Amino acid sequence: MTIAIVDYGVGNLFSIYNALHHVGANPKRITDPAALSEAGGLVVPGVGSFGRCMQKLSPFKDALFESLERGTPMLGICVGMQLLFEKSEESPDEGLGWVDGQVVRLPDTVLIPQMGWNELSIKKDVEILNGINEGDRFYFVHSYHCVPKDASMIAATTDYGMKITAVISRDNLFAVQFHPEKSGAKGLSILENFVRLTRC
Repeated sequence: MTIAIVDYGVGNLFSIYNALHHVGANPKRITDPAALSEAGGLVVPGVGSFGRCMQKLSPFKDALFESLERGTPMLGICVGMQLLFEKSEESPDEGLGWVDGQVVRLPDTVLIPQMGWNELSIKKDVEILNGINEGDRFYFVHSYHCVPKDASMIAATTDYGMKITAVISRDNLFAVQFHPEKSGAKGLSILENFVRLTRC
């Protein structure tokens, strides 16, 4: 079953494509929103600023929402997670608004951006985290973090001067602040879990 990597002209998709292929998926970079309806799973990556990413993603908005409503599993990565929220302090542009809450800048008391390996603290048992244990480390690169209004969506956090939302999960919508494709064997496990969800 094909997993569509939404190619909206932002970032290098080489790593996520190769990682998905490595765990047995059939990934395909999609530049035409209409083609998303044929995918068994959707990955929304993101690199750079919230506003620029949102503007570039705009042509895909309706097609992505239709796929989500059909129950297609969707995984947001890094800025791809932040775009799911209503707004960000980084930009006046509105986000997709599928998750109530906002994206705020990391506090001035820590080095910005957060760049490097950090441990996860598991908050709830969700399929996307199968095989992931308390304290497993993942690779983060970000200056802003997500604050959902509904705390029950938070599947894992990381500690970076404060509790940072690292994983959210709701029905068929999943998102991670870190880069699983750059997080070694544990990152590949998360992608493998996502691939498995697309085949259920």
